[in-house]
Amino acid sequence: MPSARPRAMLPVMTFAGLIVKNLLRQRVRTLLTVLGISVGITTVVALGVVTEGMKQTSGDLIRTGGADFMVAQDGASDFSFSTVPESDWARIARRPDVASAFGVLYNFASVPGNAYFPEMGVRPDQLAGIIGKPETGRLLSGAPNEVVLGAGAASTLDASVGDTVDLGGRPRRVTGIFRSSSTYENNGGYMPLETVQRIASKPGVVTAVYVKVAPGADSVQVAATIERDEPTLASIASVADYGKVDQGVAIMDAVELAITLLAVGIGAIGVTNTMVMSVFERTREIGILRAVGWSRRRILGTVIGESVALCALAAVIGVLLGVAASRAIMLVPSISSLLSPVYAPDVFVRAVVIALVVGLAGAAYPALRATRLTPMEALRHE
Repeated sequence: MPSARPRAMLPVMTFAGLIVKNLLRQRVRTLLTVLGISVGITTVVALGVVTEGMKQTSGDLIRTGGADFMVAQDGASDFSFSTVPESDWARIARRPDVASAFGVLYNFASVPGNAYFPEMGVRPDQLAGIIGKPETGRLLSGAPNEVVLGAGAASTLDASVGDTVDLGGRPRRVTGIFRSSSTYENNGGYMPLETVQRIASKPGVVTAVYVKVAPGADSVQVAATIERDEPTLASIASVADYGKVDQGVAIMDAVELAITLLAVGIGAIGVTNTMVMSVFERTREIGILRAVGWSRRRILGTVIGESVALCALAAVIGVLLGVAASRAIMLVPSISSLLSPVYAPDVFVRAVVIALVVGLAGAAYPALRATRLTPMEALRHE
């Protein structure tokens, strides 16, 4: 009885040990295959993290100031190119089903180390309803050279209330510092609308209008009605609606899918090559195993096990490198000022699934070839 448990575990340990031993026979080839698959997994993970961060930033942008949805120019190729006339903004604000509507004009200024510092133009009297009370200092008074900085921007610029900062070669006096959960807001600054309109050469327009519906009104219905009444505008209530005014998210999703398919294809070819060579080199060994009683199923399991083990190791390495790569990307100020990395579970599940698919696809032909070998045929192989 005491020896029953070790004997029961022996076949499992021997089978796993055989897989490891086979992979270590050609260490350089195994290492190169793992590295090749890891590069694909790394790219998928890093791009997935950045894409999820981009989606989160887009979602935060839609809800700026606690808005129910935003309205922008329909069909704009990029959100930053959207222009909404102030006359359209005024009509939206006067609607009985709208409690309030505030416009924001987005522009980018160049600061040391960051060519994409977000400048947000608003009417000074509406800023309190957008960001509330600043942590330090005060809100805008309307003077053209004032700016209220997000906490991230203040840290980057090493600025405090009362300091003068250089935004795109133009001096601005910091009147207040606020903190926001939105990466975009937190790393930018609010300025008087007229000032940003003058800087951007966009008089009389804003990039988007943010709408809070009246009590009792249905935001979905209000958004649909505004789109019907204002044919040049589009209502954006979620990231899924973003394609109406910006193709960036859709393009990132398409690129992510393309790279995923490419990673699967290249990885499968690499694994197939490795496993075919492994099976070819061990033809006599396979014949011996068949001759001593190994079934086709067990031979099949050995080949597939080696392939999956290769890809599992590549997945671990690829995920770790992907996380490191995404963090390295965030060291670029022009990127970190616009988005934060989001390590969503879906990104890592996708990486594991890709590794599994690559392992199974790469093992298909070599495993089939190995199981078709008869003991006599394999033993005659030179």
